[in-house]
Amino acid sequence: MKLSKLKTYTKICIALCLVLFILPNDMNAQNRKKKKKDETSETLLNKRPKLKEKTIKSLTKSCKKIEGLFTIYQDTITGSLQMIITDNQINKDFIYFSQVADGVMDSRINRGIYRGSKVFKIEKYFNKIEFVTQNTSFYFDPESPLSKSKSANVSNGNMASIKIKAHDKKNGHYLIDANSLFLSEILSQIKSPRTPGQPPTAFKLGSLSKTKTKINAIKNYTKNTNLTIEYVYSSPSVLNAGSNAVSDARNVSIKIHHSLIAMPDNDYEIRYDDPRVGYFTTQVNDQTSTSSTPFRDLVHRWNLKKKNPDLAISEPVKPITWWIENSTPIEWRETIKNGVLQWNKAFEKAGFKNAMEVKIQPDDATWDAGDIRYNVLRWTSSPKPPFGGYGPSFVNPKTGEILGADIMLEYAHFTNRVFYDKVYELAKLNETKDYSAFNKNDGLFCSLGHQMHEDIMFANTVASATGASDLEMERIKKESMLALIMHEVGHTLGLNHNMKASQLFSPEQLANPEFIKGKCLTASVMDYATLNITRDRSKQGQYDDVTVGPYDIWAIQFGYTPFKTGKDKSDLLNLSTRPELIFGNDADDMRTPGKAIDPRVMIDDQSNDAIKYSVDRIKLVNDLMKTAKSRFIKNGKSYQELRRVYYLLSGQKAGAADIISRYIGGVYVDRAMAGQEGETQPYTPVSLKDQKRAMNALKTYVFAPNSFDAPNDLYNYLAMQRRGFNFKTTEDPKIHSQVLGYQKNVLRHLLHFNTLQRITDSELYGNKYTLSLFMTDLNNAIFKSDIYSSVNSFRQNLQLEYTNMLINMLIGKQNNRYTHNSKSMALYNLKSIRNMISATGNLSSRAHKQHLRTLIDNAIKEVK
Repeated sequence: MKLSKLKTYTKICIALCLVLFILPNDMNAQNRKKKKKDETSETLLNKRPKLKEKTIKSLTKSCKKIEGLFTIYQDTITGSLQMIITDNQINKDFIYFSQVADGVMDSRINRGIYRGSKVFKIEKYFNKIEFVTQNTSFYFDPESPLSKSKSANVSNGNMASIKIKAHDKKNGHYLIDANSLFLSEILSQIKSPRTPGQPPTAFKLGSLSKTKTKINAIKNYTKNTNLTIEYVYSSPSVLNAGSNAVSDARNVSIKIHHSLIAMPDNDYEIRYDDPRVGYFTTQVNDQTSTSSTPFRDLVHRWNLKKKNPDLAISEPVKPITWWIENSTPIEWRETIKNGVLQWNKAFEKAGFKNAMEVKIQPDDATWDAGDIRYNVLRWTSSPKPPFGGYGPSFVNPKTGEILGADIMLEYAHFTNRVFYDKVYELAKLNETKDYSAFNKNDGLFCSLGHQMHEDIMFANTVASATGASDLEMERIKKESMLALIMHEVGHTLGLNHNMKASQLFSPEQLANPEFIKGKCLTASVMDYATLNITRDRSKQGQYDDVTVGPYDIWAIQFGYTPFKTGKDKSDLLNLSTRPELIFGNDADDMRTPGKAIDPRVMIDDQSNDAIKYSVDRIKLVNDLMKTAKSRFIKNGKSYQELRRVYYLLSGQKAGAADIISRYIGGVYVDRAMAGQEGETQPYTPVSLKDQKRAMNALKTYVFAPNSFDAPNDLYNYLAMQRRGFNFKTTEDPKIHSQVLGYQKNVLRHLLHFNTLQRITDSELYGNKYTLSLFMTDLNNAIFKSDIYSSVNSFRQNLQLEYTNMLINMLIGKQNNRYTHNSKSMALYNLKSIRNMISATGNLSSRAHKQHLRTLIDNAIKEVK
């Protein structure tokens, strides 16, 4: 047994020795083979030609070079873009600005719309170039330790991070792909998101097509790089093909001008806003201030400097130059030029002579209105005109300096075409007028052209009906165009609206042709005052403003006078309490029911007694309605003109009613500073006399059984002219719907929760027209005159609508927004109506009253 184990052990040892002997030799052989293989690979690598590093020159050899602020390379075969970023542009601020070159109104994107400006910084992150939007909303005093934390909780926006394709170290150039920057919505969102409640059948753009989107133009200058891009939005199928302005709703083009602008390096003097005067501003908060109003809001204005600072009045170093586009109708060029130059009267008071100059674009000009180096008065005749005039400007967000501006004008201003069929579109008659959606982008949207166009048509109707001469008709157009130009130019100088300016003259003064001759009919051309149309045609003077107003001159003085001391500026601002310098802008205006509180800040009104002036307008409409059929039916023509006139007259009456209604529960606002000479208390409720006067006017001209009477045979002739298959709804005029729409707009304001609460609150500081008195008067105005007799169809609609509004105050979806005392009065009025109702009158009236009783009884049961 032991011998056997010994033999086995010996065999194992011999085997191990053999393994140990063979293994090193085998490993050595393998190492020799590997070394030989490595040497062979190295030899092959050394013999293979080295890959050349990509250079800017090699990557752009098939490109056209376009030098400027940012040098652009465009491939001559594919059209693709590359762009140079230099070392000295890294960590520098630039301005981005975009403007719509062309669009379609179906998508609410139209030619000339300014899309705002923003500051961006170019940064390098390893092998990438980044474009980062800067936040300019805050200020930190550099002397404050807090300035060290100025970036805390503030987000900048990294718009793009683009890989560097090549680097020229010697010249400090970086080459990047620019297609991703410009052929997308990286720089600016173009397609609007769907809004809540928008019907699925509404017109909408498809998805951005990468294959169809293209570069239309590149223009490069030393201080700005401009590109025009045609964005194509495609969809395989659409529910809404849009208007006839859209050739193919599956493929819609939106053209955008993009501008990358060098940050101005000049001696521009920042000027800060004051609440007593109205300029567009860039809002900035001082984060190191302990003030209750830590505002450093930057006024938007041009960098206007005197050639000779020692002179009281000097020409500017560089005037503000306007170009009349060569698309402008020749017969209107002189009027337009005159409208621009009227502002020189204001600038002379600020110390500048010939601050504004006007030139005409030659027909062979090599530049177009999209070139931001030119300020252009532009013309279009759009299928669906979005405005009559629009005067935007763009600024340096860091300083407020205006860098450029345009004015867009629509030829429809002179025609009887209607914006969006706005006056006549029956579907809109029952909707609240709400323009808040348009007051974006610093309030740059201006709807004066809409309002003025309706007024021009009304003035033409009045003049035509009273046998005016061709010269008179021409004067209406000329004066309104002059006023529109002055208004839009005012916007481009930095001024926002002044809806309070119409309070300057009395109705009697406006009806005195000699008194108003050659004047601005209001304190400012920046108002939306209605055209001055007198009921007594023998007293007709100017229809509109023919020069800038006293407020305009004062506002330009504030914005542009090179003040030598702070006291000089303060002394000027302290004049704000003068009646001719009264001011209130869109933030204060009452065009939307329930919004704002001062009835003087209103559109479409006129004179310092707007109630009287509006009643006179209603009487003028009623006069014309009686003779409209005989005056506006012409042999051989359709009845479309009569239909247009009828709705135009009705719309004027409705607008006057809205103006009157704002005085009920109104509060006059004075924004003078404490201790300022001429100041009054900030809030003063409208007097009991005027509120009662307003209620009586509404009772007589809006709510009475005969308020909207017209000759019955007039309705038989309100026929549309047929055009193909254009009747979207039944063509008969919806008279009751129209009238109820006007009345509802008034009631929406009177019974708005803000109005009712303000009536109660203002009782604490002087309002004598108490909630109980007002609600009782309103109840009586709508029910008392026919409660015991037959009720006509107009009043039936009104009474049911009013009753439902009272019920909604108690049990409707928004009932919690009404104060308890408002609800109490609503319940009281419902019970009063219930007690008054008797089964009298014709069958229709008895049925109506039974309907009212049932509604009230059911509502009272639900009241908790």
